[in-house]
Amino acid sequence: MKITKEHNQDELTLSVAGRIDTITSKELDTEIASEMGTFNSMVMDLSDLTYISSAGLRILIATQKKLKASNTPFVIKNVNEPVGEILRMSGIDKILTIE
Repeated sequence: MKITKEHNQDELTLSVAGRIDTITSKELDTEIASEMGTFNSMVMDLSDLTYISSAGLRILIATQKKLKASNTPFVIKNVNEPVGEILRMSGIDKILTIE
């Protein structure tokens, strides 16, 4: 997994490439935690994500809950078909804002 961070004014964009699995989900969680409080909105670009496990889905849900508690928008963008299918099958697409 590769994470690229970009701050554009008050928005943080995290581009995640590769696989989010049990091991790499911890790295993603750490990266997100290290950025908390440095932005007013967060975008997660998943265009180059090839796989997401249940551990990765938990990170997305936990991030949504944390940001919602502080009224901080969280949007997931550029979801490809294989990852989109995982999000739909798990019902996560009904919880998260996906564009």
